[in-house]
Amino acid sequence: MCFSEATQNRRSIRALDSKTTVPEETLIKLAESALLTTPSAFNSQSTRLTILIGEDHQKLWSITADALLAKIGQDRWNGGTKDRIAGYSDAYGTILFWDDLSCIKRMGENAPDIYKDKTDEWAQQSNGMHQYYMWVGLEALGMGANLQHYNPLIDDEVKKAWNIPSNWALTAQMVFGVAKEGTISEPRQQKLPLEQRLLVFGACAKI
Repeated sequence: MCFSEATQNRRSIRALDSKTTVPEETLIKLAESALLTTPSAFNSQSTRLTILIGEDHQKLWSITADALLAKIGQDRWNGGTKDRIAGYSDAYGTILFWDDLSCIKRMGENAPDIYKDKTDEWAQQSNGMHQYYMWVGLEALGMGANLQHYNPLIDDEVKKAWNIPSNWALTAQMVFGVAKEGTISEPRQQKLPLEQRLLVFGACAKI
């Protein structure tokens, strides 16, 4: 599947099986490529990734379940949250996205004065590009994914469980696997006409 097809087909798919369409080495290569090729301000390279598969993936969602149950109580937990977390645990794996805060701090210290107040924002943009790269890449490999944000609720326990450096800050969790049989991707809904979202000046062609 080419890049344009993958971007068109990408959706949030939550009904996932614990299966993969490719060897785990291919998934690791995809993450390596994201880190090596995705741009970052001043080439700061502040994004970090952690891939959890099998028991480690399930452990993450067990940590999340415990943290949520303690936070929201039994009634809310039984009201749908329990099933949602179990669905994430049933998938094949999770990619954790992090920001290296020490790297971002150095970028701010070394950036020209006119940019110093922008470096945190630019680091977030780079992390988002890494997330999009992995999401589209997984789609191109025939995998489904969804993006979750249970940080900072789970940060400390996750760092403890996998010995993650203290200066890393968790930004997102991407759950992935093979879409369950019968899963249908709904057409992408556009909330506004394209003319309200795209302005073109100086071009000959009309949109």
